[in-house]
Amino acid sequence: MTNQPSDILILSNGPGEVTTWVRPVVRALRQKLGDDLIRISVVLSPCPNASGKEAAIALSYPEVDRVQGAEHFWQFLLWGKTFDNWDWRSHGVVVFLGGDQIFPVVIGKKLGYKTVVYAEWEARWHNLIDRFTVMKPEVADRIHQKYAHKITVVGDLMLETSSHSSLAKNKGQMTNDKAQKTDLIGILPGSKAAKLAQGVPLTLAIAEYIYAKRPQTKFAIAVAPTLDLPTLASFADPQENPFVSIFGSSPAVLMEFEDTILKTSTGLCLELWQETPAHNLLSCCSMCLTTVGANTAELGSLAVPMIVLLPTQQLDAMRSWDGLPGLLANLPGVGSTFAKVINWLFLRRKGLLAWPNIWAQEEIVPELVGKLQPQEIGEMVLDFLAHPEKLDDMRAKLRSIRGESGAAQKIAQIVCEELGK
Repeated sequence: MTNQPSDILILSNGPGEVTTWVRPVVRALRQKLGDDLIRISVVLSPCPNASGKEAAIALSYPEVDRVQGAEHFWQFLLWGKTFDNWDWRSHGVVVFLGGDQIFPVVIGKKLGYKTVVYAEWEARWHNLIDRFTVMKPEVADRIHQKYAHKITVVGDLMLETSSHSSLAKNKGQMTNDKAQKTDLIGILPGSKAAKLAQGVPLTLAIAEYIYAKRPQTKFAIAVAPTLDLPTLASFADPQENPFVSIFGSSPAVLMEFEDTILKTSTGLCLELWQETPAHNLLSCCSMCLTTVGANTAELGSLAVPMIVLLPTQQLDAMRSWDGLPGLLANLPGVGSTFAKVINWLFLRRKGLLAWPNIWAQEEIVPELVGKLQPQEIGEMVLDFLAHPEKLDDMRAKLRSIRGESGAAQKIAQIVCEELGK
């Protein structure tokens, strides 16, 4: 523990990292270190999946004192100066929570700070980083024995989403009361245009099919924190999104009643849930329809049954891959061709996609990939609702593989140790 004013600099990048890694870590840091001597800063690096709202989300966390967006990152990396010319205390720690692991090496050296890296799958720069917190023992096993003293297995940060989900209050409790009377289907279509273009009309078409056969079923969309409601609604407008007609969903518009809803021309109403994190809502759902990504980890940690959807009605529509594939798929002019080739190769070689399935190394939640048809998925959902024992079995399997929480607290403890050196 330090008794002198210190800076903690969080390095992160994409929307998943900011919401599922940064949030629990800064909360744990504040709980452990308090407010008096510690200043928490977040600096974001560029990410192909970024929405541009990550800085605002990070700044909304009450534990965070200041944030710099990704557009100014390279200036900071090269010259050590932020856009607003932040001052830095002589004592501090750089905490890596997303991006490239070389970034904390360079920035830690410039600031003279200790470095702590959270390594999900692979730890790099072993001789240049002070401490590694890793997700699994297998990550530590691949590191040379002479660096073993730097390694601590902390668990999966994505599992931290369940640690604050047990208290259902206010609106979440009211949703729970409604869920006792009828089935509630949660919809998580994603946050990026590449996923929303197909995900929104597909899930709307599925919901309409279910509603026509089982009108007592309720639906709610968990809106990503980086997404505003008019943008979400635009993907349900056939004038804005050609996939609406491809999937055969009815046009939908935003409407304000007691709650904000998305209402289709057939009368189907979907409540739009903007509270973040939406644990109270998701915990009340009988099951969810979701795209791939961090949201599958969130649902898995909450033990919420799900069907994971990756439609490929248009091969060049999916362009949100990480790293070089994402850069190639988004090149002007030739990006569409690259996207088709990348997605074709992906479909031929894909492994498990949903985080709970990756954790279990088997498909315990259905993953549907290809030219998905709303009616077929609707029938699958109806079968689950008609046989709740199948949903109970999926919940039990999700609980069995989600592991122990506490990664954020362990990381906070290691940061505290480094501050004390």
